[in-house]
Amino acid sequence: MPRPNTLLRALQTGLALAAASSALLLSGCATAGADPTESPVPSASGTAAPVEPTAVPTPEPTEEPVPFEVACDAILTPQDVYDFNPNFGAEPGYTPAAAGVVGVVEESGTACGWVNQTSGEVIEVGVATPPPGALEARMNTAALGGTPVPTYGTPPAVEGYFSQGGGTGEAQVFSGPYWIVISSEALFEPGDAAQLVAAILGNLPPA
Repeated sequence: MPRPNTLLRALQTGLALAAASSALLLSGCATAGADPTESPVPSASGTAAPVEPTAVPTPEPTEEPVPFEVACDAILTPQDVYDFNPNFGAEPGYTPAAAGVVGVVEESGTACGWVNQTSGEVIEVGVATPPPGALEARMNTAALGGTPVPTYGTPPAVEGYFSQGGGTGEAQVFSGPYWIVISSEALFEPGDAAQLVAAILGNLPPA
């Protein structure tokens, strides 16, 4: 049978071991968690980068037609018409019909008509001063659709073109700011319009 002192020492040893185990368990729980003194990772800055303003394109300037209003007898005087053909006279009820002359009206130009009292043929004449871009476009169209006519004037001061279609002849002349269109069934070839072109160019105000 063990002695009382032996039992007491055994009991004390067991209690000491139990206390040590508890201390180890508590110590393990504390180290497994996050360090309370650890500083949080700073978050990304909430300030957005400055946005460059979007450049607004400047609109292209719109070319407005330049009105050219002049009396018909200033474009071709009665003497000019008589010299060309005595049978022609002014047509009071004239309405532009030829495509080129209608284009002149669209460019705020002046359109006039003279009618042959015998045959009923009409000579249509239009003069306009389109803005530079439109004038160049009209010249390019005339060059593509017509034949150059040097006898209308000396390029580049005067550029002339002639076309024939559907029984109608059309002369287009460009001089300075002027766009001149002469259209008629009476014009069969470029030379038929030469006298009228010369008269009109002589009557227009200097550019």
